[in-house]
Parts: sequence; C-alpha cells; structure tokens
Amino acid sequence: MINPSQRAFSKDVLKIDPKTEIDRICAFIRDSVAKQFRKKGAVVALSGGIDSSVTAALCARALGKQRVMGLMLPEKESSQETIDLSRLMADTLEIEQVYQDITEVLEAAGCYHKRNTAFQAVLPEYADGYTAKIVLPNILEEGGYNLFYLVARSPEGKQIRKRLSYESYLGILAASNFKQRVRAMMTYHHADQRNYAVAGTSNLLEHDQGFFVKLGDGAGDLKPITHLYKSQVYALAAYLDVPQDIQERPPTPDTYPLDQTAQEFYFSIPLETYDLCMYAEKHDVPAADAADALDLTVEQVERILGNIKQKRRSTEYLHRTLSLL
Repeated sequence: MINPSQRAFSKDVLKIDPKTEIDRICAFIRDSVAKQFRKKGAVVALSGGIDSSVTAALCARALGKQRVMGLMLPEKESSQETIDLSRLMADTLEIEQVYQDITEVLEAAGCYHKRNTAFQAVLPEYADGYTAKIVLPNILEEGGYNLFYLVARSPEGKQIRKRLSYESYLGILAASNFKQRVRAMMTYHHADQRNYAVAGTSNLLEHDQGFFVKLGDGAGDLKPITHLYKSQVYALAAYLDVPQDIQERPPTPDTYPLDQTAQEFYFSIPLETYDLCMYAEKHDVPAADAADALDLTVEQVERILGNIKQKRRSTEYLHRTLSLL
C-alpha cells in the first residue's frame, strides 16, 4: 500500500467515490442510532448550509424520512437566506420540520447586550442602527499573528475597522457563543421529546481546527461527516441532489449582525485551499510540492501550514473533558 505522503500531491487528492462513501456513512448512522444509542430517529439542526443539509440528507437516506427531524432555530440577527434554505432542504427531503425562534431566550440571557457592550469597548459610538462582525486578515496577503478586527457599518453606510484587544475579543466571543449553546439546548430538548439522537454537522476542517462552540454547535451524539474535508462534503451534496442554491451559498457562521463568511471569520483563505493545505500538513507533503500544485509561493504555504498547526494547538481544549474517574 502506498503511504499518502508518497503520492503525487495535486488538487485531485481529495476526490472520493460519493456512492461508496454515502453507503459507508449510512451504515454508520443506522448502527449508531439503532444499536449504539437505541434511539428511534435523528434530529438535525438545519442552518441552510452545506454541512447540515448533507447530514440531514444522509440521515433521511439511512433511517427513512419519517424518522428524521429538521430543526430551524433562527434569531433576530439570522439571515433570511438561512431560514429560506433550511426550509427548502426540509421540504426537499420531506422530513418533519420544526421552526423555533430563540431571540427571547438570547435576550433573557443577555446575549445581545453583553455582545454590544464588548463592541462598544472598541467602538464607543456603536448603537442601534449599527451592524458589525469580527474578521481575520487574509494570511496569503498578511503574515504574523491571527489578530481579529471589528468591522462595523454605521447607519449612514460608513465602514469602520478596529483592531480588537484580546479582552474585547473574548467578550464578543463569550456573548456570541450563547447562540450556539441555546441551539444545542433546544436541539436536545426536541431529541429527548422524540427519543431521537442528535446528528452533529461538523466537517473535518471545523473539527480539527476548532471552528465550533464547545457544548454548542460542536455537540452531537453521532457525527456523520466529521471525517470529511469540505470539498468532499460538496461532492456528497452533488450526488445527493442537495438544492443548487444551498450548494452555491458561501459557508457562513451567520452569527453576527453584519453579513460574514466562514473564510473571513476564521479560515482566512478559500476553503478549498485550506482543505488541500490541511491534507498536506497531515500527510507531510513538502511545502514546495504543495505550493507548486496550488499555484502559491512556498512562503505562503508555510504560512498556511503554520496557521493550521497554531489553530489546532490553541483549540485543542475544545475536545477535552477532564475528571478523576
């Protein structure tokens, strides 16, 4: 058998046979739900994105559409596109769907107030009518540390960019994480009510690089696509006939009031490039070989590989729970 690191590295290295992989995942879902957890079905929290859509489609294929529920949990800052595409996926699969707005729960927990207070520590004039998000610079263009910036838009349309202090970043993150944790709480409520398992929707990039909230969107009883790179999730989506509008939607966390992509929020570069660089890092592909295949400089690839390792180190605690047992 050829070691992956000995294969010629190319943009085709992540290609898979969708049918074979789908059959394997569906067997895993059936075994997990029925035999391991002894549950009657699965709940999938739909986000209008490719990962939750593929997870729902796999569960419907594995368990039957009558034993899968698609849960929609928007709040006042959610994109209308998120709601529309989530409904489209549930309608396409003909699965049970439940819509529950979580705005009141978030307001009661102080999510928006705490988050806006953290915004104001950086931008004192931030008030009603403003929108904002946090972003990372493109690491292909800028080196150095992963420094977050606040990008805000005034009611008049003026864009403002401010570098975040570590304290401000933590304040914004801690408040924003209410959204994912409330969604996890609601998802498990509906799963408990039906004696269903919760199907997590994280892909390999998100899992490996810590792009999830602990006890939030990282929660799940089974995780059918956590072993797949993002490009492989897209390959399954095409085979499963996930609606084209969902396949073409740029990945977004849909967390902040200003529109944002997953690339600018966390990964800093196009996800297809991140996919291939993470594969190269995992399989000890020389930076020069990866650079040649990806039309990047060796310095750019080395910067990306360093960023991948740094993210993995800094988020490793998300995977850990310690006790004296």
